[in-house]
Amino acid sequence: MKIAKPIQNLIEAFEKLPGIGPKTAQRLTFYLLHVPQTQLDEFSQSLSKLKTETKTCSLCFNISQNDPCFICSSPQRDKTKICVVEQPLDILTLERGGFYKGLYHVLHGVINPLENIGPEHLHIYDLLPRLNNGVKELIIATNPTMEGEATAMYLSRQIKSKPESNGLIITRIGRGLPTGADIEYADELTLNKAFEGRVNF
Repeated sequence: MKIAKPIQNLIEAFEKLPGIGPKTAQRLTFYLLHVPQTQLDEFSQSLSKLKTETKTCSLCFNISQNDPCFICSSPQRDKTKICVVEQPLDILTLERGGFYKGLYHVLHGVINPLENIGPEHLHIYDLLPRLNNGVKELIIATNPTMEGEATAMYLSRQIKSKPESNGLIITRIGRGLPTGADIEYADELTLNKAFEGRVNF
């Protein structure tokens, strides 16, 4: 069946997005055909402004409207703590919880030799100068994947080899069983991490 060119173009554009398959791309496209034109115009304006009206923070590399970003420039944040995350989206998740009040540092990825991503492609070396400004704790919050673990280990080794790290506490976020999980359904790696991260009770 021949599909109108504008519809086909939008389906193909949606298919390029991560996690969107052909059927989802078709559903989204045909859904947008039924919304009012004003809603479509707002959607297209939001898309066109996505990159033109955002900046990368020169301190933490978060995405924001201003440089420095609202977190780095806030006097209420605890400047003695820096939490290292893989992506700006991780900051949104942590901020939603409201339990962390320190600063952040976004790597924009992880070390992945299979995809030719080395430390030089990330913002690892931009972190080192920030440790001179009264930072007492560095929290490594990369994902508990092979690449996230490798990045965390590399980052820890790099920092410990520098004179700036004297007196700096380097911590890693806890890993293991999530709250409400059953032990019988947990895999061996998750159980192993849960036992390694056990605390006094």
